[in-house]
Amino acid sequence: MADYILIRKGRNALSSIIYIILNILLGVGSIALTIITKSWIPGIALVLLSKWRIFAVRPYYWLLNIKSNLVDLIVGSSFVLLAFSAGVTEILPVHWILAAGYAIWLTLIKPRTSALANEAQALIAVFLGISAAVMLGAAYNSIWLVLAAFIVGYGASRHILVQSSEEHDFTLITFICGLVASEIAWLCHSWMIIYTFGNSGIALPQLAIILTVLGFLFGRVHRSILKRDGKFKFADVAIPTIFSFLILAIMILWFSKPVFDI
Repeated sequence: MADYILIRKGRNALSSIIYIILNILLGVGSIALTIITKSWIPGIALVLLSKWRIFAVRPYYWLLNIKSNLVDLIVGSSFVLLAFSAGVTEILPVHWILAAGYAIWLTLIKPRTSALANEAQALIAVFLGISAAVMLGAAYNSIWLVLAAFIVGYGASRHILVQSSEEHDFTLITFICGLVASEIAWLCHSWMIIYTFGNSGIALPQLAIILTVLGFLFGRVHRSILKRDGKFKFADVAIPTIFSFLILAIMILWFSKPVFDI
């Protein structure tokens, strides 16, 4: 019996090591493939290939699986698209950051299931998803940015709500969150501000910061309501609300003169 337990533990440890290695290879490989091929398509294809389990069931469950994995799909695709938008003619510091960031997401952040981890995962998806949408869609019709913002807002809010409670139907709330995100994106499209940092290739869209802050506030409000069995008390979220709007006010009033705007 003792030998059996040791064998099982050894197999579990080996499986964990292989899992970590494969995820690191996926994170680094998707960015490297994007740079080598000078196209975002192979990188996105690799991300989608890693999610083969979504379609390894009857078609009836495909939509549900896509919704359940939407945050992970947004994050993975965003890492690839951000690497492509930063430029593929030479390797920049941002490429190393994105490769390491994706590997960290896959090995350390995505597997966690606590309420705090769920909120963090959703906020990461908002920031990266909107950043990628801005960097690639700013030069095109606003409908693409609006559509991307809706998908990100819907997916992130659903991730927070469903992970905390699967007993309720949050379809309407998540749809409204998607609409709010798309509306803000549409309003900001004509004055899209991006902060850059020298020749590092790092670019932070103001819209991504705004929606991430609002997503943080949404998570705080939801946690307060959940804690009080469906009742809302402003005192519970007074500090996060003041903090969030203070950040937005400072950024909009004093940091709206970027290196360049598009």
